[in-house]
Amino acid sequence: MEEKKKNTEGFIPTHGGYRKLITYQKAEIIYDGTVYFTKRFFQKYDRTIDQMVQAARSGKQNIAEASMASATSKETEIKLTNVARASLEELLIDYEDFLRTNKLPKWDKEHRLVARLRELNRIPNGNYETFKKAIEHESPEICANAMIGIIKVANYLLSQQIKQLETAFIKEGGLRERMTKARINQRNKKQ
Repeated sequence: MEEKKKNTEGFIPTHGGYRKLITYQKAEIIYDGTVYFTKRFFQKYDRTIDQMVQAARSGKQNIAEASMASATSKETEIKLTNVARASLEELLIDYEDFLRTNKLPKWDKEHRLVARLRELNRIPNGNYETFKKAIEHESPEICANAMIGIIKVANYLLSQQIKQLETAFIKEGGLRERMTKARINQRNKKQ
């Protein structure tokens, strides 16, 4: 209890909690889905497997790392969140390449299954099981397009998250400002 009080009075804000972020939850689905997809649709030693899995992992891990770094560096938090978004964009292109090179259609917004994917993406606390039927469908077209849809949602949410981080930084400042403010407040208490 004393530790919590100390933290609220200090200059290091609460940090972490990334598992509650929708972006992290989506990134975890994307990672698990990519591992499944690459094992299923690529030859064992295809370098694309490593590239896609690494991009998916980078998306997920950078969200977690950004959240943990947020206490002492807003700049690092913003940069790592953007790295996550860039990694997922790279992965999106890999799925689009898969469709194109296998002469499979990429769904547009009007495709009938895109509406179902939107419904699934709105489910609170959605996880791999929420999307499993699409990700593990027998049709590679459905699998790849489902992954594309989830990645697009994650990237949109990451863009929004970056905008919020920017706004918060402008309003609240960074660690140095909080340190200075805490030090001034401590001096004023002694007077």
